[in-house]
Amino acid sequence: MLEAIGTKENIGKYIEDVKNKKKVLSGFGHRIYKSYDPRAKIVRKLADEVFGILGKEPLIEIAQELEKIALTDKYFIERKLYPNVDFYTGVIYKAMGFPTDMFPVLFSIPRTAGWLAHWVEFQNDPENKIVRPRQLYKGKMNENYKDMSLREENTSEMECTESNFYKRRKAISSN
Repeated sequence: MLEAIGTKENIGKYIEDVKNKKKVLSGFGHRIYKSYDPRAKIVRKLADEVFGILGKEPLIEIAQELEKIALTDKYFIERKLYPNVDFYTGVIYKAMGFPTDMFPVLFSIPRTAGWLAHWVEFQNDPENKIVRPRQLYKGKMNENYKDMSLREENTSEMECTESNFYKRRKAISSN
């Protein structure tokens, strides 16, 4: 999302698109926390430490400005949309050199411990009889298998910009 915004000058247009339901504001809002996610405050401070080691990720300026606008805009305040833990975590991952398309995987890894803890708790509770998952599949249905060699190449999902970390690493390795 921050890459799509591009510069601080484009934030206003992006915010208007969010309000008009043309765009989604990723990293804001939480099912439980109806105020600023306390974990997000911790991760925001951690981001400064990471940038001190790896160098500042340019997207952080867009993230901070977007947060500032969202925290003062009536639309977001009324809907209780505050930055969640993933908002700044994504910027940290970018600084570390991870491609954007890996973020969902990286966001899932630490959550696995919680999911497993819930599962163990459920298994140990004799009153639980059946599991009713709340996931909703939104992918294509009834697709026939097509061999990889016959599939059209789709690179749009894998495109991402190079992080500063990657650029520095590439510059060092070319010397």
